[in-house]
Order: sequence, then structure tokens, then C-alpha cells
Amino acid sequence: MSWQWIHSSSTPDMTSIKEQAAVSRLISFLQEWDGTGKVTRSHILENFILANKGKTGPELEMEFSQGASLFLARITAWLRLTYMYGTCLDQQLKSIGIFLSAANGQRYIIEFLEIGGVLTLLEILGLKQLKEEAKKESIKLLQIIASSGRKFKEIICESYGVRSIAEFLATSKSEETQEQVQILLDTLGHGNPKYQMQVYKGLIALLKCTSPKAQQLSLQTLRTIQTIVGKAHPSIVGSVLGVLHSLHLEVQYEAIQLIKDLMAYDVQPAILQGLVALLKPSRQETARMQAKILEEAGTLHLMESLPVYIQQAAAAKAIGILAQDSRELAEELLFLNVVHGLMCAMGNKDHTNSQRQASITLEFFVQNFIVVENYVKEAMGEKLFQLFMQDATNLYLNMDAVQADILASNIVNIPADFLARAKMDWPERESSPEEEMQPEDNYTSPKPATS
Repeated sequence: MSWQWIHSSSTPDMTSIKEQAAVSRLISFLQEWDGTGKVTRSHILENFILANKGKTGPELEMEFSQGASLFLARITAWLRLTYMYGTCLDQQLKSIGIFLSAANGQRYIIEFLEIGGVLTLLEILGLKQLKEEAKKESIKLLQIIASSGRKFKEIICESYGVRSIAEFLATSKSEETQEQVQILLDTLGHGNPKYQMQVYKGLIALLKCTSPKAQQLSLQTLRTIQTIVGKAHPSIVGSVLGVLHSLHLEVQYEAIQLIKDLMAYDVQPAILQGLVALLKPSRQETARMQAKILEEAGTLHLMESLPVYIQQAAAAKAIGILAQDSRELAEELLFLNVVHGLMCAMGNKDHTNSQRQASITLEFFVQNFIVVENYVKEAMGEKLFQLFMQDATNLYLNMDAVQADILASNIVNIPADFLARAKMDWPERESSPEEEMQPEDNYTSPKPATS
């Protein structure tokens, strides 16, 4: 027989008889489930999903004459026996989801966990033979469990859940599923002090994966989790600088936003040093990558996509953003000899975006530091400097190969005492309206950095 999902009403006089009949019907239903095969079970689950979606815990108990847990246990047991083969997996997970998501039904979550439900869900994520849809359903169930309280988040993490979930995010081919995984990781990172560092490190590790969407989502989540963790882990420096070589602008954007956030932490000096270093790619690494491109593609036309050059351009852009956001950061970058690196990047004839981004950023430093202007003018020569000042953004279009070589081989190194003097000369505040009205010969100052 098939279970009748609509629970019939009864009068007080008939209550005892109706209850006995309901219990008898439940027993018959469970016996039918136990003795049937996958086709009938699949049909039963389909009917259950249609009839009970969105019901509360008490409503489910009423449907099953206070025996709903017996049906949940059977579905879970069948799941654990067959999940590796994908047998009716979608219906199994959706049916379990009805129990786990039921209002006032936390007992079902506890029962599901007690028979190893979390481990099963995590194992589903790692099985290559299973369909993406089933894995997405597993993520939804893990979201429900994680959202139910701190102890449930800890159970997921204790089951090596962060690693399994992160690996699935890196390998999933569905952006919609990846976004659901991001929600899960974000949930695990909140209100979970015992394992929040584990989530944080897992997100950092994801930055080295090959999925642009996974990198983008990890960067977004890291910005949130970083504020919860507090102290920045040293490994985040190399990882966030590494993703700057991505061809995907949305990944570069999120990386630069995270870099901006990290300026408030003790990794700031290491990140600034790393950004300046990226302006001058290693000759050995560049030669190796060029040889690889020639071997695989047989053309130099792909040089524009050389990872170290993409990283160089992104670093120049990031430096410009940081410098404009903070006078203090601009000064720190000057002490790291950023001017020399920017001019080297401007001379990179193999990558026009590096030239453009470096030129735009150098223009900011020239406009805001007299000492920088003097050194740059001397290094460039009068003609090239005039071209630069007229249109820094498009300088790469207007200079010849000799001028590019002058930039690439520059030896600019502004002495620290000159920079210290420029630091003292930078105005501490914006000019007052009265000062703005004074003649230029009575009041002059470099253009201050914008916030």
C-alpha cells in the first residue's frame, strides 16, 4: 500500500480509534518501504516531496502519527548504502531536506547527524561520478545544518568539512553551485570561534586554484572573514599577490579590494614590498614563460597574456589606488623605490597595459611630490617628459623604441633623505578658502593626495 499524506480529521469520540488506525497505517507503510525496491521507493519519495514541502516539524509528526523520525531514519540508511552509485540520490536528498528545514524540527537534524549524515554529505561532494545537481543538494543540506547553531558548525568542521567544501568549490563547473558553496563557507566562518581560522586558511588556499569563479568568491569571503579573525596570516600575502596574474578582471578587482583591506594589518609592509617587486619581473621567469609560449603556440602574439606581465600591470594599478587612498602609503611606496619600478614597467614594449597602468600611477607621484618630478624629468629627458606630462595615459602610443628602452633601463633611486624632506613638505591639511585666494607667489604647494 502507499502512504496517504493527507491526515484526516477526527471527532473526540473517534480519537482513539483514529489514532490506532493511523499507527497501523504507519506500520504498514514502513513495512512496504522495507520490502520494496528502488522503483517503488522513488515513487514514494516523489509523492512525499510534493505533499510535504515546507511543512513544520509538528505537521510532519502529525502526518506520520508521531513516527516521522522512523521514515527519516530509513531514507538516511538507504542514502548511506547507495549514494556512491547515485541511486535516486536527488529524491533522497530533497526528502531529507524537508525534514532538516522543517520549522521546530531541530530534532531531525540531530537524528540525521547521529547516524553519520554529515560525513555522507561531504563524501558526496568528492565523488566525480555523481551529478552536479546532487552535490548542490548536499551543499543546501549542509547550509541548513550550519545555520542551526555553533555546535552544528563545529561538527561539520570536525568532519574535515572545510577541506571537502573548499575542494568542491575549486572543482565545481557550475557558478550557481559555487555561489551556494560560498554562502556555506561564509556561514561556517561566522559564530564559529573554534574553527574560524580553519575556514580562513581554507579560503587562502583556494586562491591558488585554477577556477576564476572560485578565486573571485574566495576573495570576497576573505574580506568578511578577515575582520572576524583579526590578525592576518602571513600566507595571505603571496596568495593575494599571486591572483593578480589572472586574466579575469573581476578576480583582479576583488584581489585589489582585499589588498586595500589588508593595509590595516601587520602584513602591510610585505604586501607593499611584493607589489613593488612585481613591477620588475624576473628575467629568468620571463624568459622561461616566453619559451613555453613559443613552444606551445609558436607565436609571440600571445606575449600580452604572459602571466608575469598581467601581474605587473595589476600591481601598477594597485599601487596607484593605494597611493591615492593614503598619503602615508604613498610615502612608504616611495621609500621602496616604486618610481624606478614604475618606469621599468612603462618601458615594457611587450605589454601595453603594463605601460599604461604604470604611466598613470607615476603621473600621480610626479604631481604630488616635487622631488619625484625632478628625478623623473632628469631620467626621461626633456622631450619624453613633456610627452608624459601632456598625456600620461596614452604615452605608450606616442613614444618610440629608444624612449621605451630608456624607461626600461632607468636607474632612478631617490635618496632617503630627499624623500624624508618631501614628506615634511607635504601639507598636513587642505588649504583654507583664504589661502586659495592668495597669489601663487605667496602660496604654493604640491597637489595633495585625494582620499
